[in-house]
Parts: sequence; structure tokens; C-alpha cells
Amino acid sequence: MNEDPGGISMHKRIRAALPALAGAVALTGTLLSSPAEAAGGVIIYRVYFDSPGKDTRTNVSLNGEWVQLKNTSSKAISLKGWVLKDPQNHKYTFLNIKIGAKKTVKVHTGAGKDTATDKFQNRRAYVWNNTSDTATLLKSNGSKADACSWSTRDGSDKYC
Repeated sequence: MNEDPGGISMHKRIRAALPALAGAVALTGTLLSSPAEAAGGVIIYRVYFDSPGKDTRTNVSLNGEWVQLKNTSSKAISLKGWVLKDPQNHKYTFLNIKIGAKKTVKVHTGAGKDTATDKFQNRRAYVWNNTSDTATLLKSNGSKADACSWSTRDGSDKYC
């Protein structure tokens, strides 16, 4: 048996190092992608929290504020009953819609006609704070699918 000067066999040192190596591999995997993305699901992809120009509360300005969701899986996912919300509990509940495989959908703050790629909350006031805020996406069972936070250092939008 190979022993080093300290009397520990090479085999024992390798066995002792394996849990640390497994932990490092697991940590690296989480750094490269979010859990939702790694598992394949719907994530908050981008938030445009400070609409372009002055905050005038016009419908155009309100719709310049949006949250973009992305389906990272290879199949369509129903968002029926899912909720997009902020910490002040402004909620948008998705009706009977599906987001296609690898597709995105934007949820605008203002009014408009819903399409496959754009949904509208029909609000007359801004939801997302320009200074700092958090968008949270909840599944229909109430469990968290994803969240994205930002602060003033992020400019007007953030890729999550």
C-alpha cells in the first residue's frame, strides 16, 4: 500500500476528497444555470422596470414596463393559474395560456390586446419600482418557479 510520510494511504486521501469534489461539481452546475433552467421550466428571463422616457402614466409608458418569461424546456407549459407578483402583492394571474417550447412571453403593465407573445395587466399605474424591486413567479400550486431582483445599479432593465 502506498503511504505518504504522514502515514495516510493514497486510497484513503482520495476517498476523503470525493465528497468535496462532488460538492464542487454540484456548485459549479448551479452557478452556470438557475435550478428552473437546469430542470427545464419557465423562468423570469428579463425585466424592463424603468420604461423609456419620462414616467407619464400614459398607456405607452406603462407598456414600456414589462417582465419577460422564457420556457427553457423542450415542450409547451401551461401557465394557467400561475401568478406574477411584486413584494407589495400586485398580482397578475395567468389565464388559460401555454408558453411554447423555448418561447418567451412579455407581461406588460398597461392595457392592450393579449397575443401569444404579449400579455397585458391592464393597470393604470406602474408596478415595478425603478430603484429596487423583485418579480416573483408562482406556479398554480403556490410554489415559487423563479424570482428576479434588481437595484439602481442595473439601469433600466435586467437579464435575470
